[in-house]
Amino acid sequence: QVQLVESGGGLVQAGGSLRLSCAASGRTFSAYAMGWFRQAPGKEREFVGAIRWSSTYYADSVKGRFTISRDSAKNTVYLQMNSLKPDDTAVYYCAADPNGGSTPIEYDSWGQGTQVTVSS
Repeated sequence: QVQLVESGGGLVQAGGSLRLSCAASGRTFSAYAMGWFRQAPGKEREFVGAIRWSSTYYADSVKGRFTISRDSAKNTVYLQMNSLKPDDTAVYYCAADPNGGSTPIEYDSWGQGTQVTVSS
């Protein structure tokens, strides 16, 4: 298990950009998967993207607009969100697991979530 703290959420107009940060503490490994998920009211938590080793994976809904990166020295992962749409409005969560993939049950550690609101 690792402790995760998210930041960077806020209100932005459609077409704008935000960068979310997820700072991790505790024991981690280079092969740990760091995932991003989001959950809108009345909907299930859905996969946004993940980074494992140097490979990144994205949901089709955000591919080409969102980018995940990692700063190993700071033990922090980032989610750069561009060309935001109102449908991107949700609480965004970061997660960590040695073998995490694209579903929430694959992750043991979670951040508290940060609200992203995209106005029309």
